[in-house]
Amino acid sequence: MAYARIMSVGVVLCLLVIVGGMGAPCRATEPGATDATQAKRRQALVRHLATEISDRRVLAALAEVPRHLFVPASLRTKAYANRPLPIGQEQTISQPYIVAYMTQALRLQGKEKVLEVGTGSGYQAAILARTAKTVYSVEILPELSARADKILKKLKMDNVHLRIGDGFEGWAEQAPFDGVLVTAAPTSVPPPLIAQLKEGGRLVIPLGVGWRQQLKTYVKRNGKLVEIDSLAVRFVPMTGKAQR
Repeated sequence: MAYARIMSVGVVLCLLVIVGGMGAPCRATEPGATDATQAKRRQALVRHLATEISDRRVLAALAEVPRHLFVPASLRTKAYANRPLPIGQEQTISQPYIVAYMTQALRLQGKEKVLEVGTGSGYQAAILARTAKTVYSVEILPELSARADKILKKLKMDNVHLRIGDGFEGWAEQAPFDGVLVTAAPTSVPPPLIAQLKEGGRLVIPLGVGWRQQLKTYVKRNGKLVEIDSLAVRFVPMTGKAQR
């Protein structure tokens, strides 16, 4: 359940031609780029996102985390375009705006324990690692989890803990969580995720099928989810038990 292909939302870094939900690639002539070049692109992206994202801690995390390390080498010149990119196994790394939006929706202060369902590339986990105290991330595809683990260890993000498994079940041994963030779309909220969310905690999750998906933000009050925000998106479907 890796990062999903989504519709282009918000301010874009380069001009996209939307055809069937996918944007035309940004122009890039060089076969690779230095760290300094990538850092400049990253800062430019953050400046654009700052017109819609107000949480300074989230913006700081995006400025610090090298997104280009989480994408295939052949796509690194496009790493700081505001668009999703394929990472293999029919999965994608989410559009930076959506990563920022979902992280901001959790309203983290730096002391929280967060559950992520769908490690994917590991990029969202890395952003959470900069904005929460501890991150527990579950991925159903072993190859993606192993790849993310190598990158996160390289970046010395020791507060991220990975697990291979069905995210529908969450991570009961580490519950309760202050926030839960889901990066693949079931048709309804998995009950274990509700049970593992603390009272007053927030859940950010895409729900629905195909182009009829909504990214929902909920807060848990009196044991039940109360919707507080919604955004049209397109994510890959949640597999495993959710699909069955």
